[in-house]
Amino acid sequence: MEVRYTDIDYIVFSDAASLMASNSSPFGRTTYRYSPLLAFLLIPNSFLHPLWGKFIFSVADLLVGYLLYSILKMRAVPERLCLYSVVAWLFNPFTFTIGTRGNCEPIVCAMILWIIMCLMNGNLKQAAFWYGLVVHFRIYPIIYSLSIVLTLDAHNFRANQKPLLHSWSYDNKPNISEKSPTRETISLWNAYRNLVTDRCVRIRQMITKERIIFGLFSCTVFCFWTGLFYYLYGWEFLNEALLYHLTRTDPRHNFSIYFYDIYLRHEHGFSLVERLLSFLPQLMVQPFLVFSFAGDLPFCLFLQTVAFVAFNKVITAQYFVWFFCLLPLILPWTTMKLRWTGLLCICLWVAAQIHWLMWGYLLEFKGMNVFIELWLASIFFLAANTWVMVVIMKHHKFLPLFVDSKSTAEKKID
Repeated sequence: MEVRYTDIDYIVFSDAASLMASNSSPFGRTTYRYSPLLAFLLIPNSFLHPLWGKFIFSVADLLVGYLLYSILKMRAVPERLCLYSVVAWLFNPFTFTIGTRGNCEPIVCAMILWIIMCLMNGNLKQAAFWYGLVVHFRIYPIIYSLSIVLTLDAHNFRANQKPLLHSWSYDNKPNISEKSPTRETISLWNAYRNLVTDRCVRIRQMITKERIIFGLFSCTVFCFWTGLFYYLYGWEFLNEALLYHLTRTDPRHNFSIYFYDIYLRHEHGFSLVERLLSFLPQLMVQPFLVFSFAGDLPFCLFLQTVAFVAFNKVITAQYFVWFFCLLPLILPWTTMKLRWTGLLCICLWVAAQIHWLMWGYLLEFKGMNVFIELWLASIFFLAANTWVMVVIMKHHKFLPLFVDSKSTAEKKID
């Protein structure tokens, strides 16, 4: 076979674990750019069995399925619909091959889902602990921080109290337009006056005990693990496991539309400003998604992840697992029918990926000069991702995760 089933990353993980088992730095293995916690988990690869890591990742994959089922049942989703949604994860060829090939993403997915479940149960400190840990373990969940903080509203979330959840029902009809504020024609002076008058009130409303607890606790956990490994492995750890991902420029071909520009200019190097400018599209899209959909937390996290991956400067197949683990949480609230809109979205996304993989195979394994064709395929893949995301947004029935206790109390008074 020209393409090995075992992911090259698994070999890197195993080598780093072997170094850690011999009291050496895991970063002695070239291209190991992960938390030392991952290498620690795979130490049994050295003395128990080389497939130990794949076993752990596969168990995490099944755990994700269980957590998805549990979250959906907590929102009173019917059994049949629950099973159909979980099948979208367990029997998705893109997801079940990730763990068996030796990639650690199922562990990250399990932690993300556990955080959502902790919030749904009102376990604020536990959610904060796991959030700080998962950001240390895999830096990308940092994009969820604002959406989670906004969800911890004083009207629907109290620490150590189980919040009321909006349950699934056949007559769930709220949508994005119903939640949008009414448009009023006001003068610029009135707008300015209202802004100045209400600013102090809004700041006080934003700063709640729950948000402060979550922020401080998660930051403490993140700083603890980061400080511990900095003490053990020094600057090498910070550079390889954290800072590298902020300024990464990978000249090898990948799904990103940036890869060809990076390939052409790699020998000349990039300034720090140029490296950071590639995050500009993400910085523009993420706030819009957060402030528009944060109330419906699972849906917001899904859209954030799809957008983050689609506009990232480096995209590999394992990144798709990041949003596939959240997809089952939004399926019960979609009006999209599998026939034909659903099938069209699936076929377009798969076709765009197969089209890219064809050119990638010709470049990597046949040595053909198809860089332009591969770059055009990357553009087509970005367009497919964007179109599918817009269709999903259009067909989603917006429903906040938590019930607003203030509005509930007012209804009881009426």
